[in-house]
Amino acid sequence: MTSLCSDGENVDESYFPMKIRALCKFCDLEPTSCMGKGTCEVECNKTAICEHDDDVCVTIWRKKDDNVTMETLCHNPAHQLYGLTLQDYKNGQCEMTPISGRNSDFFICSCSGEECNLKVFFPSKVVAVVLVSLLPLLFMAIVFVASFYCYRVFRQHQAHLRCKKCPPLDCSDARAIMIDDEGSDSSSTLANNINHNTELLPIELDVLVGKGRFAEVYKAKLKQGSSVREEQGFETVAIKIFPYDEYASWKNEKEVFSDADLRHENVLHFLTAEERKVQRQYWLITAYLPLGNLQEYLVHHVISWHDLLVMGSSLSWGVAHLHSDQTTCGRPKVPIAHRDIKSSNVLLKKDLSCCVCDFGLALRLDHSLSVDELANSGQVGTARYMAPEVLESRINLENIESFKQADVYSMALVLWEIISRCSAIGEKRLVEPLFSFRIMTLYRISSMKHVEHVPPVPPLQGIQTVCASIEECWDHDPEARLTAHCVAERFNDIEYLDKLSECSDTEVKIPEDEK
Repeated sequence: MTSLCSDGENVDESYFPMKIRALCKFCDLEPTSCMGKGTCEVECNKTAICEHDDDVCVTIWRKKDDNVTMETLCHNPAHQLYGLTLQDYKNGQCEMTPISGRNSDFFICSCSGEECNLKVFFPSKVVAVVLVSLLPLLFMAIVFVASFYCYRVFRQHQAHLRCKKCPPLDCSDARAIMIDDEGSDSSSTLANNINHNTELLPIELDVLVGKGRFAEVYKAKLKQGSSVREEQGFETVAIKIFPYDEYASWKNEKEVFSDADLRHENVLHFLTAEERKVQRQYWLITAYLPLGNLQEYLVHHVISWHDLLVMGSSLSWGVAHLHSDQTTCGRPKVPIAHRDIKSSNVLLKKDLSCCVCDFGLALRLDHSLSVDELANSGQVGTARYMAPEVLESRINLENIESFKQADVYSMALVLWEIISRCSAIGEKRLVEPLFSFRIMTLYRISSMKHVEHVPPVPPLQGIQTVCASIEECWDHDPEARLTAHCVAERFNDIEYLDKLSECSDTEVKIPEDEK
């Protein structure tokens, strides 16, 4: 192989067999005045051509007690030096790296380039201090993000499991429809789908447990001997009995309940509807929940912070499900406006979670409904729970969302009732009836934000979030209100943060003289 010299002659490169080797400062170990910070120039006056082709330049700084030394040398990075493997030898300058566990302060750097180990650069201690101080915060942030991610994955997994439990309903199967004889909650997966056109269920009425404008509600026993319940024996159920002249209300509630997509853990479980011609009555047969309705429970109990979260979350999820245009499994469904949400139309399970009930005034928000059909639905509901636009007959009938917004307003008043009986707001709990305009006017949510800090700060911050949500839900402008789904998600976030804080409270009974 040849190359062209400057004088034009061709020269055989075999005459230059050696590779140019590194040129480094090489004084081995000697004292130094460098104090191990900033930039230092080594005090070595010897420059050497490295012995091996692959050698690189190295500088080592040590300090033990008052003895400070600097070592400069050539070294092959393929081999260890003082038990260390050179990592930075491809750098153009010598940037010092601290090495721990040497029974002394020890810094080392390596580089490639002519006398590149003459000047060395120590890392800034300020940067190191900042990094060390930020590590705990960084660790906490990583833990928080990981926990939140795991929580979201868990909730998605739970939703996936719920979807697996939503196969097409088989009306020929009649297993486990209601609650047991001791009054435990229904475990039915077949509610909303059983229709007895030819056989009335053998039922024994027990006691009257409620009375409304259109019907009476009884606790009852479902007898053994029914072709549907033949093998099950007695089951406790609730019977809502309508007189013959309230056929329209019974028919409307039956049609709403009969939609299999209505099924949800926070909507009252429905068994069937019957026409009792002999008694001249119409019956709706549902789950029986022994704790009764929310209104009565709040009159006789002060609730804990945990109870508030359970009640508020379950109520908002129930309303969100009614308003949704799809099931938890993603199937399309017709949204429903309840139009009479109030605390007496909310029942409690044993764990104090809420079930929405009483769909006599409910409206299926089918997009095929005309404005005239919506207008003919009338001004319905309970006056003290009605949204302003409903009371003033100015609801926007061209937008079905308006009916949902009115429901959200009513739900906010129920949430207000719940929070006003919570021990976490301090000693200003209401003990007189919660259900009058005078009380609702005097006891505003804004006052709850400044009450005593009971329990500690994390729950109080949660209460402020609940209070803010309630205020957004009863905004005078319907368009400015939150959706029920948004409220439910906020409760989810509060519950998650509350679990992280490991704060809890206990239920307190109202003294007898306050009842």
